[in-house]
Amino acid sequence: MLKYFGRVSKMGKDNEELKEYQPLLKDFKEPVQQIKVPSKSLLLAVWAAGIGGTFQYGYNISIINAPTKSVQNFINQTWTERYNTEISTQMLTLLWSTIVSIFTLGGLVGASVGGTLAIRFGRKGTLLFNNTFALLAAFFMGLSYPSSTFELLIIGRFLTGVNAGIAICVQPLYIGEIAPRALRGAMSMGTSIFITGGILTGQVIGLKELLGKEEYWPILLSTTCIPAVLQLLILPWFPESPRYLLIDRGDDVACTKALAWFHGPDKYHGEKEDIERERDCAIGIKPKKPWHLFKDSSLRWQLLTLFVIHTSQQLNGINAIYFYADYVFTQAGIPADKIPYATVGTGACECITALTCGLLIESLGRRALIIGGYSLMSLCCVCFTVALTFQESSTWVPYLSMTCVFAFILSFGLGPGGVTNILTTEMFTQTDRPAAYMISGSINWTSFFLIGMIFPFIVNGLKQYCFLVFLVICFLVATYIFFVVPETKNKTFLEIQSEFRSRKKLIAANGTEGPLLSTLAM
Repeated sequence: MLKYFGRVSKMGKDNEELKEYQPLLKDFKEPVQQIKVPSKSLLLAVWAAGIGGTFQYGYNISIINAPTKSVQNFINQTWTERYNTEISTQMLTLLWSTIVSIFTLGGLVGASVGGTLAIRFGRKGTLLFNNTFALLAAFFMGLSYPSSTFELLIIGRFLTGVNAGIAICVQPLYIGEIAPRALRGAMSMGTSIFITGGILTGQVIGLKELLGKEEYWPILLSTTCIPAVLQLLILPWFPESPRYLLIDRGDDVACTKALAWFHGPDKYHGEKEDIERERDCAIGIKPKKPWHLFKDSSLRWQLLTLFVIHTSQQLNGINAIYFYADYVFTQAGIPADKIPYATVGTGACECITALTCGLLIESLGRRALIIGGYSLMSLCCVCFTVALTFQESSTWVPYLSMTCVFAFILSFGLGPGGVTNILTTEMFTQTDRPAAYMISGSINWTSFFLIGMIFPFIVNGLKQYCFLVFLVICFLVATYIFFVVPETKNKTFLEIQSEFRSRKKLIAANGTEGPLLSTLAM
């Protein structure tokens, strides 16, 4: 009977036809898994996937900040040697901006192909192949100085972007599919933990006491090869995703071995049954392409949610917080040469909150954390606007601003920073998930690029009042999630899909959709 329900879902029948099969879903529910502590094998697999995965994303975002002056001096020196004249300020700014921003273009390319690679080569296979881009990037950026070719920096940064784009698409797929249902949220937090860990590591290594000195910048930029080598040495010892093995490859024996390896020989049976149910519903359905998801009327709310949570992750003000951080620290009396250490404190704060979110997510649930995070960020926007407006009115106001910086980062890490990727994994089933990650990655990287382009104009035009814009965004996102997104904690992917359909029918029955939402939910 499960196969019939799967066929009906595929054909996109209307709501009344689905009622006949709705009672079947009640029989799908399994007792809550008894696995409460992840096995050592599972934890090591998450680490092996993360060190060469989203760690590279965070690392390459932060590592480029330390050698700014050094690289600009190198570009100026190379230009003078080639053309016997100093480079103009405008050209130097253009070249440096290209080196920095080409990373996002590479990320968009990586995200666009990551899902396809994950289907063809598997989750683990794609992660291993992805290290090729990191090794090539390290080679080109390290070679740029001895060859006096700054163009190699542009190529290297583009390749690091491709590596990061594929990683942030495929690593959550792998971790979300190897984790047991009862620990899926906590294990999937590995994505955010490794991003923030990469940012913090990049900030620390970029200090002058380590590789932040001017003569060390080629070595600093080439260190992106270290996580890649570590993953190439460690990840091959771990199995492929059990869901991929059974649903995509049809290899029941390999799936069983992988589940036993990850969860233990006596604890994997419930997970195996969940995967078999999902396979039965997916019989005859091939992995979908992104455009297939847009044509599937049953996925309209999931896709709209995908757009909302990933766009808002870039537009919620976290970039503005980091932009104002140096100014706030200066006003608080921190010497200029000590500000990099205060910046490391913000990275440590974000990393600690990601770890805390991983501990809380299975007890509080996804909705409580992401709604609470956006709500607290809204409050911080108000406080920060007031504090920046009256920054010089009293000696204690700069310290209020500094408190707001850390409070905003804490709220972001506990909510949207940690939960967004987990929801992306959980809102879609096996045949839809790679395409969903391609869409979400493209949204994320495009938003990243656009905010980088327009953010200076927003700050210059609105000054501290730009946080009122972010206040509205955070409030609207929290409201949307409260009314639309169901709790996904400890539920199978089929149950979550059913809940989205139930929400769609409930909203339609109450007549609460506006013209835009009703069109999207058709």
